[in-house]
Amino acid sequence: METAKKHFFSDLGVMLGRSMRHISRSMDTIVTVCITPIAMMLLFVYVFGGAIQTGTDNYVNYLLPGILLIAIASGVAYTSYRLFLDKERGIIERFHSMPIARSAVLWGHVLTSLVSNAISVIVIILVALIMGFRSSAGILPWLAVTGILMLFTLALTWVAAIAGLSAKTVDGASAFSYPIIFLPFISSAFVPTNSMPTVVRVFAENQPVTSIVEAIRALLSGQPVGNDIWVALAWCLGILIVAYLFAMRAYKRKAA
Repeated sequence: METAKKHFFSDLGVMLGRSMRHISRSMDTIVTVCITPIAMMLLFVYVFGGAIQTGTDNYVNYLLPGILLIAIASGVAYTSYRLFLDKERGIIERFHSMPIARSAVLWGHVLTSLVSNAISVIVIILVALIMGFRSSAGILPWLAVTGILMLFTLALTWVAAIAGLSAKTVDGASAFSYPIIFLPFISSAFVPTNSMPTVVRVFAENQPVTSIVEAIRALLSGQPVGNDIWVALAWCLGILIVAYLFAMRAYKRKAA
């Protein structure tokens, strides 16, 4: 046990490398996580953008935060899928029979989600720049955006871990992501909420995606953020803490 604890970070590096190799060899992962959100961005900007009134001349600037959240929600579904496969194939138990830190297996999947989603976000931002995205934000606002996206990714990754460890079928392991991917469509990610019917507007303005999108949008445009950033952080941290506790409980139950 002492040896396992001492070598936690080296064990974690091995688990991270293993998961990253799985992603690099899976073209469907790359297509889903990168190509699909980019296709949506192209569709909304060049097909629907002229008909959507957002109060800005550059619709890609308005749209980008929501597209990034959709990409992350799509990406974390693969964490759930890979965890489910490891559980069903007995790989988790096999690793636990070796002299390695038990938590390194789970944390390897979590860090893989952070790295892979960071790559997806960078690719999407580069495509957005080609499409005309421009930001007047300085280094600190960009760091704040990075922090919010990382917290959002971590929060959803731990939710994905719960699904992967608890699901009975492979479809059930990834099904949790569908409502999350749908949430940006009922928010201010694509259109201002004041254009929505009252019931829909109330829901849109009081769900986590809207505050996260508004905070990122204000930071990237150099505008005052107001309370949106604190609401966004509260949502991300709250989901992260609750999901982490339930995920670790499910993991310990599987490891017992």
